[in-house]
Order: sequence, then C-alpha cells, then structure tokens
Amino acid sequence: MTCNTFSLCLSFALIFYVAQGAKVTFINHCDYTVWPGTLTGDQNNQLSKTGFELASGASDSVDVPSPWSGRFWGRTGCSNNDGGFSCATGDCGSGQIECNGAGGAPPVTLAEITIASGGGQDFYDISNVDGFNVPMSISPQGGSGECKTSSCPKNINDGCPSDLQMKGSDGSVIACKSACLAFGDDKYCCKGDYGTADTCPPTPDSQFFEEQCPDAYSYAYDDKNSTFTCSDNPDYTITFCP
Repeated sequence: MTCNTFSLCLSFALIFYVAQGAKVTFINHCDYTVWPGTLTGDQNNQLSKTGFELASGASDSVDVPSPWSGRFWGRTGCSNNDGGFSCATGDCGSGQIECNGAGGAPPVTLAEITIASGGGQDFYDISNVDGFNVPMSISPQGGSGECKTSSCPKNINDGCPSDLQMKGSDGSVIACKSACLAFGDDKYCCKGDYGTADTCPPTPDSQFFEEQCPDAYSYAYDDKNSTFTCSDNPDYTITFCP
C-alpha cells in the first residue's frame, strides 16, 4: 500500500483495522429452529444482521468490526401472527425477525464478546445472569493465548426450580429465570447496598446455575472462572445446543 499524505495513510490504517474484525459463525445443533439476535453495545452502529432464522442443522455468519462489544442470543418458539413477529423466549419486541438494536427479553442465555483493536486481547463469555433459555457455547477460531471454549451445554430448563420456571402455553418449561428476574430483590440483582463483589456473594439460586454450567456466568460477580480471553484477531463460532 502506498499513500501520499498523512491523512490518506491514516484513512487506510483505519480501514485496515476495521477489516481486522472477526467473523462470527452460528451453528444450530438443536433439534428445533433458533432465531439468533445480535446487539451492539453502547448504542453504536448495529451489525448487518440483527436477527435471522437458523433451522436445525443450519449455519450462518456475520462480520463484526474491530473494536466492538456486544451480545448474541437465541430466540425460540417464534412465529408471525396478527401483531407481527414474536418469540416465546428471547423476544426483542421489534415485531420483525430483525431486532434492529433491541435486546432479548430475559430469561435468555447470552454470548458476550468484546473484540479489541489491532489484534489485542478479546474477552468473551456465556452468561446466565439474565436467566437461561437455550444451551450455547462460544469458541475462538485461531488467535493466540488461552482461547478456550466457553460453554453452557446443559438444558437447565430440565432441572429448573419451580419458583424460577417460565412456562409456555402448553405448560412445559421453556426458560429458567434468574433470581434477580424472579424476585427483583437487590441482593439477587447486585444493586444498591449489594452493588459490589464483597456485598453480593453467590446465592442458592445462582449456585444452581453454577452447578449446571460452571463455565458460564451464574450471577453478576462470577468473574473468576467465567471470563475467557483470546488475542490476535480470532474468529468465533457460537453453537446452539453444543
């Protein structure tokens, strides 16, 4: 690459860094259709896809710029009706398959990624802080460092405590609420007087999530074994029902 002015070189450099973002590939190993949603954080420009259909056994992908921070999730039980498109779990309220900058309604399993600029250190995790609706994993492809898979492979709905259950129209458990969502108390939500790691320890309900999926966030301050890192521009694969 050649350039004649500093400003032109800088423009090329900025384009290069954006091009060094990641490709995120979604794979659906569930025996049912999942409708992934994407949300860019800090109200920055949304990705080219903010929601789409992913049939059982199918895959799809989206390009993510660098730097970037945001989340991905799976919606289930979706259909078109008189009020537009809606989902039984993870619905983003847009009335369309595309979420258009809206997040998924809890309880919902999240894959969260912060992509560094210039090949720096990325951070990523699977989170059940907002509850659980579908098993998920996130795996770096390439990169350097630890670059381990973060996963919640169990169907937590199967053992969800009765006071945390979210049931569908047929009476089956379709999602498992967090204690914060179920009860709204600051001690479960790590807010107010409970807004630090010292004042918001694990609770029996968060420990249930931890026992089911120890590599995933079970509550707000579950950082020790739930945050994963990878450097040097890895791509990522997000799998539903890994």
